[in-house]
Amino acid sequence: MVYLKYFMMELKSQMQYKVSFLLTALGQFLTAFTMFFGIKFLFERIDGVDDFSYGQVLLCFSVIMMSFSIGELVGGGLAAFPGMLRQGELDRILVRPRSVIGQVIVPNMDLSRVGLLAQAVVVLCIAIPASGVSWTWQKILVLGMMTACGSVVFFCLFLIIAAFSFFTLQSLDCLNILTYGMRQFGKYPFSVYGKTVLRLLTFVVPLALVQYYPLLYLLDRENSLLYELAPLLSLLFLIPACVLYRLGRRNYQSTGS
Repeated sequence: MVYLKYFMMELKSQMQYKVSFLLTALGQFLTAFTMFFGIKFLFERIDGVDDFSYGQVLLCFSVIMMSFSIGELVGGGLAAFPGMLRQGELDRILVRPRSVIGQVIVPNMDLSRVGLLAQAVVVLCIAIPASGVSWTWQKILVLGMMTACGSVVFFCLFLIIAAFSFFTLQSLDCLNILTYGMRQFGKYPFSVYGKTVLRLLTFVVPLALVQYYPLLYLLDRENSLLYELAPLLSLLFLIPACVLYRLGRRNYQSTGS
């Protein structure tokens, strides 16, 4: 209830300038289509990428975009962590009887990012009939798990980046390759980048578990239950993300501000 009120206050704050908010959201919506058109223009020259057709690649792209946009909408506010640490604002949050992460996320949410989510929904609506998948209720459920679990993985990546700031007190821009970089790479099935990258995205950053492996199940290339439930296995990524965050909290030293 407290966080809902917090959220409504933030929404009212951002909607004070409605035209600016709507134009920013529209800009997010239109800018994201550059990647969509990049895929479209590529397939005007070729028939497939690593045995995946245009519609199947669009399905990969839309799943990653939806996962990223939801993960960023919720976890993007964690980017404020380094500044809060340096200015001593975290000390004030720590004395409140509420979740630290919740108190950081809600006031720093950029709600105009719904434009990016809207673009992903549009692309998904194009990709579903074009993918050639013989849709069943079971496959629809797998698609839902791909998006939901992918959002959790991206949120974990934002949390890991924030946790590093406990040790560096600075934002490490190089770690953005794990979030914005993965959004870019996720335009195509991760197998196109080679076996080494696929292994890294399976066992280190488990984005392949929410994109590549369940896609093979949807396309009837694999019928194993392991491929069907691969998105749920990606939720194990919560463990190292939470451990790193707790380790950072434990070693936190106040700035004294």
